[in-house]
Amino acid sequence: MFQKILIANRGEIACRVAATARRLGIRTVAVYSEADAGARHVAACDEAVCIGGAAPRDSYLQWQRILEACRATGAQAVHPGYGFLSENEGFAQACADAGIAFIGPPPSAIQAMGLKAESKRLMEAAGVPLVPGYHGADQDPALLKHEAERIGFPVLIKASAGGGGKGMRVVESAEAFDAALASCKREAINSFGDDAVLVERYVTRPRHIEIQVFGDSKGDCVYLFERDCSVQRRHQKVLEEAPAPGMTPERRREMGEAAVAAAKAVGYVGAGTVEFIAEQDGRFYFMEMNTRLQVEHPVTEAITGLDLVEWQLRVAAGEPLPLKQAALRIHGHAIEARICAENPEAGFLPATGRLDVLRWPAHASFERANVRVDTGVVEGDAISPHYDSMIAKLIVWGEDRAQALARLDAALAQTHIVGLHTNLAFLRRCAATPSFAAADLDTGLIERERARLFGQPGLSLRVAAAGVVAHTLALEAARQNADPWSARDGWRLAGDALRRFDLAEAEVHHEVLLRRRHAGGMALTVAGETFAFAVESAGPERHTLWLGEGLATERLAVQTYARGEQVTVLAPQGSATLTEVDVIARAGDATPSGGRLTAPMPGKLIALHVKAGDAVSAGQVLAVMEAMKMEHAIQCPRDGVVAECLYAVGDQLSDGAELLRLQ
Repeated sequence: MFQKILIANRGEIACRVAATARRLGIRTVAVYSEADAGARHVAACDEAVCIGGAAPRDSYLQWQRILEACRATGAQAVHPGYGFLSENEGFAQACADAGIAFIGPPPSAIQAMGLKAESKRLMEAAGVPLVPGYHGADQDPALLKHEAERIGFPVLIKASAGGGGKGMRVVESAEAFDAALASCKREAINSFGDDAVLVERYVTRPRHIEIQVFGDSKGDCVYLFERDCSVQRRHQKVLEEAPAPGMTPERRREMGEAAVAAAKAVGYVGAGTVEFIAEQDGRFYFMEMNTRLQVEHPVTEAITGLDLVEWQLRVAAGEPLPLKQAALRIHGHAIEARICAENPEAGFLPATGRLDVLRWPAHASFERANVRVDTGVVEGDAISPHYDSMIAKLIVWGEDRAQALARLDAALAQTHIVGLHTNLAFLRRCAATPSFAAADLDTGLIERERARLFGQPGLSLRVAAAGVVAHTLALEAARQNADPWSARDGWRLAGDALRRFDLAEAEVHHEVLLRRRHAGGMALTVAGETFAFAVESAGPERHTLWLGEGLATERLAVQTYARGEQVTVLAPQGSATLTEVDVIARAGDATPSGGRLTAPMPGKLIALHVKAGDAVSAGQVLAVMEAMKMEHAIQCPRDGVVAECLYAVGDQLSDGAELLRLQ
């Protein structure tokens, strides 16, 4: 076994690998960019080496610097994690040439499976079922369009060297093909340095089922069962679970054996995932093989009781697989939710900002447990535009799927993140949809359940306002304990005491009245409704509220977090952020906001389709931005004329930057 390894990655996967290495007594070396000097993965390792600037191309993709760090620290092996260099055969070969073990498959296997078109030809020869499509080397746009028409619409254009949903487009008609192809190729060249694509029949209502495989250098290979990753947005996974609901033992064996055949066809060693598209009737087709550890590997660990990173280390050190196929078993059910910094209501735009509050469920553990959290950040860290938007993975395990679902909802409700947009509320709604609850799964689930997933109200105003009042009263009570003369409890000889709170939510102003009754008790008036109000606080953040009287009393446990004048209220039913408004300042603010079009997130301007003087119409694509390796089209909000373009292609824009002006 190795004495020291270097982890050529960052974030939660670097922390994940370091945890297993520590348990096995293996010393670890972290590499980090200038932006990550204070990152959690740096602290998690025994040594750390800075390898360049914030952008991945200046640091985490500089494999020469990583090899220099290996030589300088005496690391015997490199674990690439996932993303970055994990599927780069050039890097794997460079490690081998330098006498450093690459904790992954041989370069030949990465190369064979890295190009989707070539891998399809190999799979066809190995007898693995394929989706009808065009996987040829000729990339003439006219030929690709002709092949799409031959296959029949809808078709899927997919970057041949791609992954993670990047460089992928569903095309419904011949008229939409040319624009989709251009966008797909542009995104592919930016993400992978290769704009080759393949075209396949788009399977309607497909399930995305993948098989975890493991091979060793002795020629043995096993499958560690399946994961269902059908719940996706923009071809990127949202919820993953194992085992796949409705999977029969016969189908599991058939898919597992096909996956092993695929791995053996390329002489695979280490952890890999063979991904299949499955019809609702159970028929399945090879899609691609990921020659690395997957983001969703924890659900496989949860149902097998195995540590896949330990298996990777042992196999890379030349040891045989720890277990044979006959010894592998499934126990229980596991679900993983990817918690990301993004705004689902704005088309899942990536979000950046500071994690002012980051609290996990009380019994969550980084180790295998009923509730597990894999993360690479801590409270106070910032999510930057340079890297992936994922904050953490929340993994739950249950004796069966029903118990796992219940634990997932409870764990998401107990996860508190304040400071930037996240998909937490969306994940809870997604897991609670009738389709997901009933395991009626396919990659169109989010679109099918759109009415339940988007535009839903958050925490009610009465609860949110009550939470803000409770927070304020708790702070004042703490001050009063330190200084009795600072009391603001409204005590008087006769009559009720009335106190006004001016609150704003999403630019809407609300007047809230707190009445302290002379006879005892309190009442709140919110949006014209008056109701009895009582609160018991355990510090400024934890409160129990009683709203109403008698049998109609609503009892709620809420938590509140303040950032300046903003107070975020979190309850099992949802969350809301209210701002205590300075009414005088608000009344004097008459700044007009019309005629401007701003960047919805920080990123790079990669296309500008208009110039000053152009007439534009509502819905027209004016520009394209790139952020976190994804493209985002900027559409015109209304008819008008472009008065001025304030940025040029190639410029970096900050969140909210004025892109152009409309007349």
